[in-house]
Amino acid sequence: MTEILISIITMTALGFLFSVGLVFAYKKLKVEEDPKIEQVSEALPQANCGACGYAGCRAFAEAVAKGEAEVNGCPVGGEDVTSEIANILGIEAPEVVKQLARLHCRGTHEAAKDKGPYIGISTCHAAHLIGGTKQCSFGCLHSGDCVRVCPFDALHMGEEGLPVVDEDKCTACGKCVDACPRNLFELHPVSQEIIVFCRSLDRGAASRKACKNACIACGICARACPEAIVMENNIAVITDYKKISPDKIPEIEKCPTDAIGRLHKDTNEEEKEEEKKEDEG
Repeated sequence: MTEILISIITMTALGFLFSVGLVFAYKKLKVEEDPKIEQVSEALPQANCGACGYAGCRAFAEAVAKGEAEVNGCPVGGEDVTSEIANILGIEAPEVVKQLARLHCRGTHEAAKDKGPYIGISTCHAAHLIGGTKQCSFGCLHSGDCVRVCPFDALHMGEEGLPVVDEDKCTACGKCVDACPRNLFELHPVSQEIIVFCRSLDRGAASRKACKNACIACGICARACPEAIVMENNIAVITDYKKISPDKIPEIEKCPTDAIGRLHKDTNEEEKEEEKKEDEG
């Protein structure tokens, strides 16, 4: 009986000593965390989408607190989150330019000619490996990889076979940009209304044969606004959208294939264009 009591007392004493040692070690060796890290982390949307370039919101908060990341580096949070983080750090909030994902392709099922049937894994990356099912080797593959990776449900496949961006839901996280094997998505400021809706680098005749909405490098847009649009590698390139004045837009939109133009047009304009195409057809 005495031996049992001695064992119990010994184990209790050792446990107490080890506990005291651990408490002492914790207080002596613990790393003090900047309280701003937690404050910044709480201000973030906790989407953990990686759009900021870090592994998650917590990692971004740590980088911001250390001065390694810009306070406006969270595209999901936008201006409100940027202002809150700047207030926590005691600095002036920088300007936040809201961006949206834009698709640079109008190769619909009807516009882009088929090359042949595809039998395989239903993903854009898989189809891209064998050249896709369309004659255009630069256009949309219609399998919706971009839709599947969007964490904000801001994309869906439209009836014409192209992904459609929901501007109210899009946060410019950039997931669709990374997902597209043909680099058809880009992030643009919401103020940019004029877009080149094509990525084909083929010569005009070949592009027109593959897709009736392709850029044919005719140069109409570049001649209409040379200070903002140039022709490079058989395609129109917008060098500075801010230099496109409203009076130049009608001339730019004389593009015979609608490969460049405004993102948003009123219903009357669209109806007139459709009637014009039918008359020309």
